Amino acid sequence: MTNPQPPRSPNVLWHHATVTRADREQMNGHKSVMLWFTGLSGSGKSTIAHAVEDALFQQNCRTYVLDGDNVRHGLNGNLGFSVEDRAENLRRVGEVGKLFVEAGVIAMAAFISPFRSERRRVRGLYPHGDFLEVFVSCPVEVCEERDVKGLYKKARAGEIKEFTGISSPYEEPVNAELILDTSRQSLDESAAAVLGLLKQRGIIAGS
Repeated sequence: MTNPQPPRSPNVLWHHATVTRADREQMNGHKSVMLWFTGLSGSGKSTIAHAVEDALFQQNCRTYVLDGDNVRHGLNGNLGFSVEDRAENLRRVGEVGKLFVEAGVIAMAAFISPFRSERRRVRGLYPHGDFLEVFVSCPVEVCEERDVKGLYKKARAGEIKEFTGISSPYEEPVNAELILDTSRQSLDESAAAVLGLLKQRGIIAGS
């Protein structure tokens, strides 16, 4: 299933809201940003993203996690898993994330997003500094041992084609703002590192 982008109508114009992003950030007491968690299935992307959200929520921050599985239930429910559809899946999530950032929210996306070109394309949607890539590094052997969803087992049995880490490659980031090694770091350590990045970038107040 391919999803070529139709030409934009000349009648479609961008509407500039009277309430600005800066207004929303001031009201929230923190800046907004997109945290993009990338890594193999089972590396801990979603778990860390939700742990970070829990910690931020306790600090009265406005957040939202865009989870890979969840968006395919609705927003991207019409997409399959071809190369084209996977790219479109990430493009849509990137565009939705932009809206969250404009709304003053600390948005988090947890997607395998295996190819550098796709991640670079999504990064390009955002002004400089609004997109922070978090590489959740973990050896495929460890991810396979966890296999929470049983996906690696199915991939090994040939039931899932083009499965990242088994029959399809994962291209590690070369310019990630943060690298986490979840085979060595605990969940608390990983979440603390992400919060540290947000403080370092001035997104949230430092302690």
